[in-house]
Amino acid sequence: MTNVTFYRNEHLPFLEAKRCARSDLAYQKHFHEEYSIGLIDEGETEAWCDGHAYRVETGRAISFPPGMLHACRPASLESWKYKMLFIKPEWLDQLEPAMAEPLRIPFLLEGRKNQYCRRLINRVVDALAGTDEPLAAESAAVELIYALSSRNTFDLEHPSGSGYEQPHIRRIQEYLHAHYHERITLQRLEEAVGVSKFHLIRLFKKGTHMPPHAYQNLLRINHAKAELLKRRPIADIAAETGYYDQSHFSKAFFKIVGVTPQRYVSTRMP
Repeated sequence: MTNVTFYRNEHLPFLEAKRCARSDLAYQKHFHEEYSIGLIDEGETEAWCDGHAYRVETGRAISFPPGMLHACRPASLESWKYKMLFIKPEWLDQLEPAMAEPLRIPFLLEGRKNQYCRRLINRVVDALAGTDEPLAAESAAVELIYALSSRNTFDLEHPSGSGYEQPHIRRIQEYLHAHYHERITLQRLEEAVGVSKFHLIRLFKKGTHMPPHAYQNLLRINHAKAELLKRRPIADIAAETGYYDQSHFSKAFFKIVGVTPQRYVSTRMP
């Protein structure tokens, strides 16, 4: 029985995710209009791409440029799970030529680069599938594209900063401090700061060691902690700080603070 789910976000019309579990389909030759990136979660497949065959095992990622003919034939339909990301070319058209060029050929990733990209693919899909802000999904997508087009994964995992970049980083921080409770997108940050979204993510991570959406979330949680101590209703604080609902707020709070908002409020001073 086929079990296929697609995930989208209205604020990110250029991005779509697909999660497939136990597919009973051996896909015939086809192509996508989008840049497509696949990750095998379980099982393995023979991927045919533009006349070449690739063996793609569990945990491996492979990508195809728009319009490239390909097909997949899983080795076993009983244990076959995978994810796909589809990125529209018009979003990628904003890349510098040096970044875009490597994306025009299919990738079967290896070693550390595969491990790094696998984490980012999962992060994008989870962000689209859950209640994360669009900023989280697009930030991870930008990092993924950088990783796919980069020759040196170490530089991606351990970026270094420079004094020249500090004014841009401060402007990003100032904007996040002023608008942390809002639904921020990379497009908004790009317009506010005057830096391309593809550079913005790397600049900010160099200066703060975290992407903008993680920084925004910390601002929200710190504000929430102060308001919780005023004994205000948790649902009101959740809405005020920009979370979808109280459940979403509680999960985000627990990840940062280590306890739920209810527990944080009820903890007594010694």
